[in-house]
Parts: sequence; structure tokens; C-alpha cells
Amino acid sequence: MGDEDPHADADFAHLRPRDREIAVFIDHLDEGHAMGYKALAAVHPRYGQQAVRTSMQRLTDAGHLCHIREHLVIEDNSMRWVTRTYWSRTRRSAEWWADFARMRKGRVVYEDHRPGLARIEEPPAGPAPEQAPPEQASPEQAPPADEPQAAPEPQATAPEPQAAAPEPQAGPAATTPAYRALAELRDTDARMPLSESECRALESLAAEWLARGSTPEDLTRALTDGLPSDVTNPGGLARRRLEDKMPPKKARIRQKAALRRARVDRVIMCCVTCDADERTVRIEGGMCPECRAEYEADLAAEAAGELDAGYVPSTFLADPDPAFDSVYEVVDVARRAAEVRAAGGLRPRAERAR
Repeated sequence: MGDEDPHADADFAHLRPRDREIAVFIDHLDEGHAMGYKALAAVHPRYGQQAVRTSMQRLTDAGHLCHIREHLVIEDNSMRWVTRTYWSRTRRSAEWWADFARMRKGRVVYEDHRPGLARIEEPPAGPAPEQAPPEQASPEQAPPADEPQAAPEPQATAPEPQAAAPEPQAGPAATTPAYRALAELRDTDARMPLSESECRALESLAAEWLARGSTPEDLTRALTDGLPSDVTNPGGLARRRLEDKMPPKKARIRQKAALRRARVDRVIMCCVTCDADERTVRIEGGMCPECRAEYEADLAAEAAGELDAGYVPSTFLADPDPAFDSVYEVVDVARRAAEVRAAGGLRPRAERAR
């Protein structure tokens, strides 16, 4: 988000450790990234579907996420729906999100208004401005809010003398963040003592992680979580993990000048986990009544000591311990959701659908 520090762990200090880690992960994603809990779990190096699903509910309840479905009327009079998950580092109230959704109506966007992650940069201030539909717009009108505006002509001024660039330094001071993250692995876990030559050989892979939005902490976790008791080849293990768990590439951004304009003519609030929307159920705080009941049942179970909020079961992890494979095959997201629903006195989803 522009001039913001991308390593904003302090912004999520109010969250539980797992939710905070997933919040930082989402905060590093590019706009347009798929935001279903299954899609996020597929690229998260540490947590699986169940953990991501629960954390997304908590992030929604904390005011960081909002799931919105927008209907677009494109300038050639074609129409389509786009579902977006709006993300805000700043905590927002349910009323704030409702006002934000209302103010989306009438906005002029572009045909590639991609589904997935979208970011909140500025809070809505004042009443929503009147905007003409595409057929009433003319080239002489000022560009819409979403359209980049031309920068003003620079004034001719005498160039200021510039200080000479410092000479590059040799030795440890010249190492890159990627190299340092690899070299410092031994401080986190003595089983991963990479030599200087191994760090150099793996530096390009680690640098690619950072280029795709990961932090040095993400690298460290990916290379040290779940290690076997005896690591005989730290360099080979690090290479395999860096290659196998590589985050997705940033999406290419097409030039907006070549895209058709569209107008948001309808906005619908959706549930963050089951995708139900306010056309059929009441959405409060970003969740439908049944998903909220499941969420509150989990909170009540934790408060009663039936669930350990700090414990992460093997089935919540992206790569469960092989010793728990049999459990992992039986206890999946659907079963866990059914158990929580039963504990809360709710009917199974299959019965509700009939």
C-alpha cells in the first residue's frame, strides 16, 4: 500500500499468534490474489485449510476483512459479477464496512476489476459523490477516481549537485537480506548451519522469496518448521524447501489505458467463509448467522477450556506430521465444521439444504 511499511507486524498485535501470522501473510499478497481459505492454504507455507478458515473468521470479526460481491456494467453494456475480499490493516467497525460497501455503488472501475484481494487505502469521508454512468461520460470530463491522472509538467530548475554514490563494500557488510536470512538460520535452529558457499548458492532462491512478498521471518519459518531430529544435509533440505514452498509470483498488471471502463451498479455483502450473501440471509459482521454460530461456538469452547487456543493440531498444518496421516485423512474441514455445528445445536448443512 504505497508508502506503508510492508513488515507491519505491530499493526496486528491485538490478534492471537496464528491469526497475526496469517494477517501478515495476507498483507503481503498482491491485489487480485484468490482469497478463499482453500486458495490461501494452498500457498501458505505453514497452515492448512482449517487453520486459515478459522483465522479468516477472526480477522473478519476483528474488522480487517470484508467479503463483497459487485455487479459491473461494462461500457459495451455487458454485465458480470465480481466477488472481492477487501482488506484493511486498520481495524474497522461493521458500520464502517457497511458504509464502505454503500459507497462502492456508482464507482467507475475497469473491466479487469479482478476478483480476489483488494485493499483499503483511504477511509470513506463525507457523502458519496455523484457519478455518471459510462454512457453519459465524455472524453472532456475529468477522469474517475480509479483512473490514474497525468502528473503536472515539471518546472525547469537548475540541477542540484549530487553527492557521489558510496563505493560498494566488500565482506559481510555487503551481504543481501536473502543471504543474511540464510546465514542466520543456525541461530534459530542449530540443525541448519549453512556454510558460506551454501548461502551463496541458495541466495538467488531466497531473494526470489523476498521479491514475491515474503519476509526474512517467513523464510526462517519455512526452513526450520517441522525439521527431523537429525538433519544430515542442511543445504539440500533448504534448497528443496525453498523450491517446493516458493510463494506465487506477483500478478502482472495490465495498462489501464487499454481496458474498458465499467460502473458498479449493485453491491452485496457476503459471508467470508461460506459465500452466502444478503440476498438470502442476513450478513452481520461479515458472517451469515450459521457461520457466526460456528465461530462463536469455537470461542465458547476455547473459553471453557475445551480447546487450547495456543495449540495447533497436526490437521491444521499445511504439511502434517506423517505420524498423523491417518488422522489427517479422517478429520477434514467438513467434518470439523459438522462437529462444531453439532456442539452448537445446529443442523448439518445437508439437512438445511433439503
